[in-house]
Amino acid sequence: MFYMICKILLWIPLMLLHPTSIKGKKNLPKGKAILCLNHRSNWDYVMFGLNSTTKYRVLAKKELFKNKLFGAILRNFGGIEIDREANDINAIKTCMKVLKDNKKLLVFPEGTRLKDETQVMGEIKSGLALIAIKTKTPVVPVWIVKKAKLFRRNTYLIGKPFELSDFYGTKLDEEALEKANLFVRNKMLEVREQWLEKKTKKRK
Repeated sequence: MFYMICKILLWIPLMLLHPTSIKGKKNLPKGKAILCLNHRSNWDYVMFGLNSTTKYRVLAKKELFKNKLFGAILRNFGGIEIDREANDINAIKTCMKVLKDNKKLLVFPEGTRLKDETQVMGEIKSGLALIAIKTKTPVVPVWIVKKAKLFRRNTYLIGKPFELSDFYGTKLDEEALEKANLFVRNKMLEVREQWLEKKTKKRK
């Protein structure tokens, strides 16, 4: 109830400040899935959540929970606290339980915001791939076109789901996870490239 009340109250003012549209919702599978988004600003999850009928659980850095009020709101919105500086086993277990319960998990695989807008994407961390492989969960690449700025229209592009099935039942050493990370990265960049191609065709 608290989640829905907050969502209703926030939708109008935030959509006016950060007009956002989501394309490709038909690509979201039923049941469990891991949505992996590139990370542009602290508004990324909020704007995605406000434009979705589904409540997602989301991995968020522990620093965001230090403020008691904001931390309480974030937890109510599905936030899972994770320590980025350590091997946070509890956070990983919580994520696995979310997927075991057939729900959806939202992850920013870069682990932090990409502050330089001239860069396309940061380094992919291994957490997402590990969780996806261990739970045999479909991964859905989502590309955020721009960094959220006041009154600037933004678009979230949802790509087709894929699985890291080549890694199921294999030894997940550092080399294997690096390959899995590269696969995830390429799938996310594919969504961006497809959008750029469509944009170029429209201009012609």
